[in-house]
Amino acid sequence: MSDATLPEPDRIEGAPHPRETSTIHGQDAAAQMFLDAFNAGRLHHGWLISGPRGTGKATLAWSIARFLLATPDPDDGGLFGAPPPATSLHVDPEHPAARQVMSGAHPGLFVLRRPVNDKTGTLRQEITVEEARRLKSFFALSAADGGRRVVIVDSADELNPNAANAILKLLEEPPARAVLLLVSHQPSGLLPTIRSRCRELRLRPLAAPDIARALEGAGIEAAHPDTLAALAAGSAGEAIRLSALGGADLYAELVALFATMPRLDRPRAIALAEAAAQRGREEQRDLLATLLDRLMIRIARTGATGRPPLPEAAPGEADLLSRLAPTPQAARAWAETAQEVGARLRHGRAVNLDPAALILDTLFRIQKTAAG
Repeated sequence: MSDATLPEPDRIEGAPHPRETSTIHGQDAAAQMFLDAFNAGRLHHGWLISGPRGTGKATLAWSIARFLLATPDPDDGGLFGAPPPATSLHVDPEHPAARQVMSGAHPGLFVLRRPVNDKTGTLRQEITVEEARRLKSFFALSAADGGRRVVIVDSADELNPNAANAILKLLEEPPARAVLLLVSHQPSGLLPTIRSRCRELRLRPLAAPDIARALEGAGIEAAHPDTLAALAAGSAGEAIRLSALGGADLYAELVALFATMPRLDRPRAIALAEAAAQRGREEQRDLLATLLDRLMIRIARTGATGRPPLPEAAPGEADLLSRLAPTPQAARAWAETAQEVGARLRHGRAVNLDPAALILDTLFRIQKTAAG
């Protein structure tokens, strides 16, 4: 299998790869924190880029890598004196370093991620120590030119214990002019010693306008951008997934089905379950589970706060949420149901229960909560 056809674990289906994305939406504070350190000559050798999935962590890592490989040190006077302070991570796409990064040919950049199993052609579930040990050769080969070396670890959450220890050793004894960028969705799960040796850039959930701009930047013409933003929980990556799988229409169907509760339109429920249970619709079943959870959480939030979240994610949603959760007590019941239903769906998928029966059983359990 050639490098061009290898699966990339850090790519979101239907969206450009982070190395192909030059604009970071809604994360100006994190970008500025890095620039301030760079301009002050206090560039740390380890950076932990954390935050929820789909908020631009990998895009920021690639932007920082491109910037470091294309930008002289601020204290490098050179022939014409010190360069002016950098005000942006942006690098001209035609810059030689940017072109090399885009093609995957820059000698000063190493991307550590889950490898492909040679026997199956599929991605392994973790970053192995064998992959991490390749860094030794990378630093040995790139040391001769004296340039900066950048490593992107995406994601650090997927390092197996031995690979994590290999990264820790590099953070403890960093090679000269090396910068490690660790992407993490759940930094609390990393070794405390890794976290303590990195400066953290924490990315926040994206606001709706930022998600809309991210979708536009990814070349996605979403029919329901407000709905996607409302359901994506601040994640541009999740909004892209919802758009690709018809999430807005499926959520509208769930709202219409919940509107028949507490009686529940059984023929409609059966049709939904049978459609999702068809062979080859695994992604749609996962999406259905996600949207059921989002709807129940939005119901619970309405009861807890006394008002439905805005904007509406489907026609008639606000009235439905207020009717199903009129009190804080109802909110607690819905929150508990969401937790129970999520566990049942995960267990049912793990033991390969009939998908249609599992979905129907889930809807009947939800009906009980709606009935009080």
